[in-house]
Amino acid sequence: MCRSEMLAQLIFAVVRFNARKGLAEAAVAESSPASVSPQKERALRTGIRGETYAYWYLRRQGYTMVARNYTFPGLKGEIDMIGYDGPVLAFVEVKTRSLPSAGASGIALPSPENAVDPEKRRNLLRTAKQFLRTRRLEPIAHRFDVLAIETRVGSPPTVRLHKGAFRP
Repeated sequence: MCRSEMLAQLIFAVVRFNARKGLAEAAVAESSPASVSPQKERALRTGIRGETYAYWYLRRQGYTMVARNYTFPGLKGEIDMIGYDGPVLAFVEVKTRSLPSAGASGIALPSPENAVDPEKRRNLLRTAKQFLRTRRLEPIAHRFDVLAIETRVGSPPTVRLHKGAFRP
């Protein structure tokens, strides 16, 4: 095992330890600017934590990351992470969902994977095409992965990595 793999293992262990009680926050009364609701603010923070967790999870899986939160001017959409999984360049969409706390009754929530709908896929494909074109990487093997994270307060997150989740 090389140094970077050992470092990724170590850092992911720390990140996983910190996430042992979940990536989401419990709802509390908070004061925030009128332009952003407390629920939206919590969702944004959960998403950021999810992407950080996903980054180190992928590094631990052997991915070599080359970009995060990639956008291209004039195009709608963002690619959460781009990295090599061996010789294949993977464009990774990360979806993090907070679930109700354990034991809470409620309606069944859609899985995070379902959030990667046809419009999201089109935006990802366009942005990925620009990434490949601007870096002259068009002939290399690439794929689109979806990393789904489900989290609830008080429990460690559940992670599902779907390699080759969809094709152009």
